[in-house]
Amino acid sequence: MILPPLPSGTEPPQPQQTDVMRVAAGLVIATIVVAALYFGQVVLIPLAVAFLISFVLGPLVHWLVRHGLSRILSVALAMGLVLAVLGGLGTLVAVQVQSLSAQLPTYQSTIRAKIKDLGAQMEGPGILEGALQTVDTVQKEVAEVVGEGEENAVPPQRVRVIPEPVSPFKTAMLWLAPLLSPIATAGIVLVFVVLILLDQGDLRDRLLRILGGNIYRSTDALEEASKRISKYLLMQLVVNVTYAIPMALGLWLIGVPGFILWGTLAAVMRFIPYVGPILSAVFPLSLAFAVDPGWDMVLMTAALILVLELVSNNVIEPLLYGTSTGLSVLSLIAAATFWTAIWGPIGLVLSTPLTVCLLVVGRYIPQLSILETLLGSSPALSRETRIYQRLIANDPDDAIDIAEDVIEEESVTEFYNDEGMEVLRQASIDYINNARPEHRLRIANGMDELLEEIRDAHPAKLPEGARPRVACIAGKWEIDRQACEMLAHSLQLEGVPTVVRVAGTVTSRYVAGLELEGVQVVLLSFFSREPDAAARNLTRRIRARWPRAKVVLGLWGVAPDALDDRRREALGADAIVASIKEAVGRISLLVRDAEGAAVEVVQDPQAAAVRDETLKGVRLEDPELREDLNDYAIRAADVFDVRTAAILAIEGARELVIGASRDLPGVRTDDGRDLIVLPQDSPLAAQVLSDARPMTVSDIERDPVLSENAVLHKWSARALAAAPVRKGDGVVLGALCLIHDEARELDEEELRLLETLAAEVAERLTGEEAAPVPEPEATSASATVGQQVPE
Repeated sequence: MILPPLPSGTEPPQPQQTDVMRVAAGLVIATIVVAALYFGQVVLIPLAVAFLISFVLGPLVHWLVRHGLSRILSVALAMGLVLAVLGGLGTLVAVQVQSLSAQLPTYQSTIRAKIKDLGAQMEGPGILEGALQTVDTVQKEVAEVVGEGEENAVPPQRVRVIPEPVSPFKTAMLWLAPLLSPIATAGIVLVFVVLILLDQGDLRDRLLRILGGNIYRSTDALEEASKRISKYLLMQLVVNVTYAIPMALGLWLIGVPGFILWGTLAAVMRFIPYVGPILSAVFPLSLAFAVDPGWDMVLMTAALILVLELVSNNVIEPLLYGTSTGLSVLSLIAAATFWTAIWGPIGLVLSTPLTVCLLVVGRYIPQLSILETLLGSSPALSRETRIYQRLIANDPDDAIDIAEDVIEEESVTEFYNDEGMEVLRQASIDYINNARPEHRLRIANGMDELLEEIRDAHPAKLPEGARPRVACIAGKWEIDRQACEMLAHSLQLEGVPTVVRVAGTVTSRYVAGLELEGVQVVLLSFFSREPDAAARNLTRRIRARWPRAKVVLGLWGVAPDALDDRRREALGADAIVASIKEAVGRISLLVRDAEGAAVEVVQDPQAAAVRDETLKGVRLEDPELREDLNDYAIRAADVFDVRTAAILAIEGARELVIGASRDLPGVRTDDGRDLIVLPQDSPLAAQVLSDARPMTVSDIERDPVLSENAVLHKWSARALAAAPVRKGDGVVLGALCLIHDEARELDEEELRLLETLAAEVAERLTGEEAAPVPEPEATSASATVGQQVPE
């Protein structure tokens, strides 16, 4: 890749030295923690079990408290229910164990007969028969030699040890001692659970005091961690129960004894991923082998377990968990090994819940974020960084796979805009600091291969013989040309014929050789941080040669805040763009001679009729309703700390401002309602009408359509966010808009909160329950397999 040379006098950066003291301190702390877990297991195991049980029972206790019961009574009812269920299940299991133990001797003949049949089938010449005969011969010869030497030896004398008689009291203690420890542990767990449920508020306050720092962030972390851990444990319990009940019923129908015992064992063992289901399947299969003289019961039991595993893994778990990411398989196996070594068999059962707790805590407590990196299956690196690293490692095939996954989720243009350009931007930065010539060559070749693969997989369908209407010209370096390739492909996918011209020395001969006859828009691509001189020179020469062409500058390496109208005028361009999406939008408008600048409100006729009928039943002139809507707008403006919030309603082909956080300029209706009417060529709510999803525009000046919106200019808007105001049936009535005078972007969580406020507005308008806020899309996982964690 040809990039700007290293500036003279610039020293290559020295590698950072490892902070030995910090690493040593971390190792010491880890050693202390592991030692405390091991030596304190007598106390920590009951405490861990109690906390996990409290996470499961917490939602039930909260539900009872919300319905008017005192916390003490709620905890008592929850614990009574749990003890009743466990007592009843324990009684059934005990009966099953007693019945099974009485029947086991009767199965000995069946087992012997089957083993004898298997032995008979195994008899006959085999591939190892000769080797086994040789081994037997050698053993006999060795035995003979040893026997000859022992003929004269004195035979050993048999010694019999007669134990002392044991008193009945000691015998009883020997029988009761193994039972005392589990009973004591269960009692301690019960006490811990009750105390935790009774005093959750005090425990939360103490954790907040320990975490310190920002109380908002700490509160959010604890709340989210508690919700997710509770949901995980509940979902895992539901998954295990939905597996155990059909298994017990199926074993009962097949005729396998102890079906309740094996169903209960399956529910418990499935808390251990991968290994647990296998262990739980061994016992019913072994018993089916012992009970049935034939093989029908074994085959039916195996088929039952196989069907339940398939249904549970492919239907139940995705339905309850969704597609969210969680623990990677490596972390699961490592955690199971660690907790088993520290706490024994109980640690194996608790390994997955405990590791999920650590993962969730690591997600929301910054001090422990390393836990999410080590344990989670979510990508440790961003997608653009992963692609960039694969190119550095000379692995373009893996980079192509990542790119295709992104394109499948989004689109080609989205990939170019979010990931492709970031890869080029990072390459331009690392050119000076880190990259060697070998790295630059790998990135250059890998990016060309990646772009060629994407073009082949997603070809543009353009009319044959269509003359280019847009030309993308690389400003100076190879990286500028690759940006042109991305933009040209994106424009071609939009139906705009586009060609790419490589960079060259800016001379009259070079400009004449660009062959721009008939081209309407010329984009000049620059990744340099200081492109003004080169951009101004090339723009001037192109205008002199082709005065009717529109010139757009793609200044990819310049901060968007610096791309204002004064800079555009100084460079002599018609527009300046900072991203692929902005370039596609502005160039498309220029090609159509700005005919697409006005947003057409495309409405479904049935939805439009429902919307109009609904709004006819709303008395927008009612002072009380108007005051409530203004209050909602004021609350939205205060919550999101923006200058203006407005509630818009779509009435026929026009948009009305029915609520605002402040007085807004504009033309008002003369029908007595005194509502602001937006011009038909400057709509806002129509932006969210097409897909009924929230939108955010961090910088209106960078948006090709909104930058021409006269209403936003009048309201001094620089940033916009909007969420649809929807009825319960999903019909969009309008939008709740946030408008700010500085560039700003809302994240996914803030957009969901805005949707929640918009739903409250819809309920106030219609008097009926609004449509539920859609669940957020789950993030993808980089690990192939793992344990899912609910989002």
